[in-house]
Amino acid sequence: MKIIFKRQEIIEAVLPLMCAVSGKSTLSAIEGILINAREDNVCEITTFDLEKGMRSSFVAEVEEPGLYIINAQKFVQTLRVMEGEFVTLTVNENKQACISSGKSNHKMNALAGEEYPSIPRLVTEDGFVIGQSVLKNMISKITHAMATNDQRPELNGCYFRVTEGELLAVSCDSSKIARCMAKADIENKNDDHSELSFSFIVPTKTVNELYKLLKDDERESVRIYMTRRNIVFNIGNLTFFSRLIERQYIDFDRAIMKNHRITANCNRAALISALERAALVTEDKVAGSVPSQVKLSFEEGMLKISAVSTMGSTYDEVEIAHEGSDLLIAFNNRFLIDSLRACDAERVRISMTSALTSINIEPEEEKENESQLFMLLPVRMRE
Repeated sequence: MKIIFKRQEIIEAVLPLMCAVSGKSTLSAIEGILINAREDNVCEITTFDLEKGMRSSFVAEVEEPGLYIINAQKFVQTLRVMEGEFVTLTVNENKQACISSGKSNHKMNALAGEEYPSIPRLVTEDGFVIGQSVLKNMISKITHAMATNDQRPELNGCYFRVTEGELLAVSCDSSKIARCMAKADIENKNDDHSELSFSFIVPTKTVNELYKLLKDDERESVRIYMTRRNIVFNIGNLTFFSRLIERQYIDFDRAIMKNHRITANCNRAALISALERAALVTEDKVAGSVPSQVKLSFEEGMLKISAVSTMGSTYDEVEIAHEGSDLLIAFNNRFLIDSLRACDAERVRISMTSALTSINIEPEEEKENESQLFMLLPVRMRE
């Protein structure tokens, strides 16, 4: 194999793919990048860590086509230290790769492309197209509630449900739930033109990487394909694919209390600001220490915020519009801040019943084409 390409172009093409390179594995092939140099002067590059993968392509001068695997980290590091505008990559019959530019050259071992693990099917009949900004906005609201190492596999990801003109996203861990729904233009890509109806669970790591790839530009869209076990996102020149979590998601609507007896409306930014000041006390920097709780005292017209730890104490007040009885309740401060930040509204409504039952955080006024709800469990108060 012998190809010539612009150094900066290949760096820009490879960097997004590094998220799907396995760090340490007994299978050396998945620590590498699969390079497929085709006769039509197109070079296709792929990374795949057996859970998620990425593929991209760029134009290069292909003098000898070939299919080989090169260690991804060493490949990128070598390209960065080269100084020439153009780089030549050759792989000989002994599977020795040589990267040269100007008078510099660097050699490393390569693997035959046939040793790369099989890639899931990247084009199917089932799929849809949605705006990148819509999907990114939804993800931004639910990432804080996604679990990573929960014993229930279905919670280690985000649940999506797509129907005609509507996208629902839900995440849940042991202490909080985030549920967001948005009305959006969703183009059905089913070949049989059947009614649009999909539901699937995307792993947490995949959702986090997908968020980085999506743009805020309302004119840009993402094409999504699905099989029973995998999902594929076509974003511009990038193809991002991942396994799905093949489980039934929890009945989240049943877990959310709907008839609370106490409500408090307040300015979201003012409350977050007060909780951030409390975080100076509640978030101990000692390794292994348990975060201190923040106590919220809901009284008529006033929310009193207090916390005590080995680092000191704090007290603050925020004006509220309060209905129902007074209530003293405690939370993990960071979880409460994350839930409030996810709620996209100037003013929020906090609904409660008792110090031991969950609360709901919602916008004071719902948007016409969007609904949000964030549930959070309190913690048992310590003296």
